Amino acid sequence: MKTIKLLATIMLSLLLLAGCTQKISDIKSTEYVGKTVTVSGVAENPIKLGKISGYTVVDNNGDKIGVSSEDLPSAGDKVTVKGTLMKDTLLGYYILVK
Repeated sequence: MKTIKLLATIMLSLLLLAGCTQKISDIKSTEYVGKTVTVSGVAENPIKLGKISGYTVVDNNGDKIGVSSEDLPSAGDKVTVKGTLMKDTLLGYYILVK
């Protein structure tokens, strides 16, 4: 019986952690480049130029990160973004959503 309770607790914890988002300030690090990250915030400055499109996400702390995505939210929309953290010489850190 204790084993079942322990197993249930572990599974519930994993489910809760899977839905967690990360702070933008925490993921802007070379250790996260190439890894999947998830952030939440408000979308700003959506733009589409030919085949290139993206927007900025601003989290509750006021930290910002660019998002490269074909799907564009409207400015002011609350978003949760999951993608690969990239780093570019000109753009700096950004999230690539496929």
